[in-house]
Amino acid sequence: MIHQYKNNGYNIVLDVNSGSVHVVDELVYDVISLLDQGKTEQETVTELRGTYPEAELKEALEECRQLKEAGVLFTEDIYEKAIIDHKARKTVVKALCLHIAHDCNLACRYCFAEEGEYHGRRALMSFEVGKKALDFLIQNSGSRRNLEVDFFGGEPLMNWQVVKDLVVYGREQEKLHDKNFRFTLTTNGVLLNEEIMEFCNREMGNVVLSIDGRKEVHDFMRPFRKGQGSYDLVLPKFKRFADSRHQKNYYVRGTFTHYNLDFAEDVLHLADEGFEQISVEPVVAPATEDYALRQEDLPKIFAEYDRLAAEMVKREKEGRGFTFFHYMIDLTGGPCVYKRLSGCGSGTEYLAVTPWGDLYPCHQFVGIDKYLMGNVDEGITKPEIVDEFKCCNVYTKEKCRNCFARFYCSGGCAANSYNFHGTIQDAYDIGCELQRKRVECAIMVKAALAE
Repeated sequence: MIHQYKNNGYNIVLDVNSGSVHVVDELVYDVISLLDQGKTEQETVTELRGTYPEAELKEALEECRQLKEAGVLFTEDIYEKAIIDHKARKTVVKALCLHIAHDCNLACRYCFAEEGEYHGRRALMSFEVGKKALDFLIQNSGSRRNLEVDFFGGEPLMNWQVVKDLVVYGREQEKLHDKNFRFTLTTNGVLLNEEIMEFCNREMGNVVLSIDGRKEVHDFMRPFRKGQGSYDLVLPKFKRFADSRHQKNYYVRGTFTHYNLDFAEDVLHLADEGFEQISVEPVVAPATEDYALRQEDLPKIFAEYDRLAAEMVKREKEGRGFTFFHYMIDLTGGPCVYKRLSGCGSGTEYLAVTPWGDLYPCHQFVGIDKYLMGNVDEGITKPEIVDEFKCCNVYTKEKCRNCFARFYCSGGCAANSYNFHGTIQDAYDIGCELQRKRVECAIMVKAALAE
């Protein structure tokens, strides 16, 4: 399977099954296009000889022949059998999202967690429930040594003492069970202070700092409950925090909506404020919401991704580059084949835990009764949910089987599929289109910087 496209002056050919990327001239681009349509070499020469010299066409065909023989062009899909083997394996739990606080001190307009309530009630996780969650993770992790725990909300800093106590408990358990915990934290920054920063710098492998970009954008979507904006409060704290981590092992994470389709300006604003690790992601919301992305927004969004890619290349060459999460792509290796096929591991390797100890496939399923999997006392009581998620991959989704980006997005978000189509075996259509565009831009950035 071949995917060809033009971006910011580059002619790019992606051999989907091998992951090989070729940056080519117009002649080779046109030759590959015809070969991909099933044309013979002679038919290709006949069709293009009015545009290019015949000798150059034959040279291009020879190059394509050599690339095919080398296994980097027109390769076959060898992965469908691998996913059958993958589904048959015994799964272990390797990561938990601890909903340490079902409460929040902001009232973000797009919050899928309903200001932290998740279709339920406000609550803080107790130390006892958190301990049981860590014990559950250890007991269900098999021989896996490296485990991940994300402190999530709502706003986790509203339950900060329990966060600290659980980290201490986890460090104790590491020695007893030969495990290694990597703790992470997501925060809106309202309660952030020097003591918290110091603790996180010592104990947290990664922190996610929620900020949407420009002041007017952030304050409109992320106000306090009485309407006051939060930008002026959190920006200085986040800048101090990022610098204290030497601009590593963190992300400033924003969301763009229908109201800031020029979101590249928000990414660049954050870069200009000194942040080097940036993620600004599209909102996912039903069409009934005024801030939701619409099909007619896509041309503008695509243009912004192109503009951002070009600006990132320019800044990198000027020595003031930054990382944009959605353009992080490894063309030499990338994730293992199973992750490429089946995704984030939600419902199998990755679970969410509510403040009262219920288990769900991930944080976005919390509060949906049919996906309540069990609890930290009894463990997983509905293994059929695990089986449902285990059987969800790029070959079971019709929209994914022939998509060029399938090995980069791994089938997309199961929660988005469920929320828009009522099944985890579908895909969120706007999200798919945005993902394909981001993959194209990410490859273009790599190609431009490789020159």
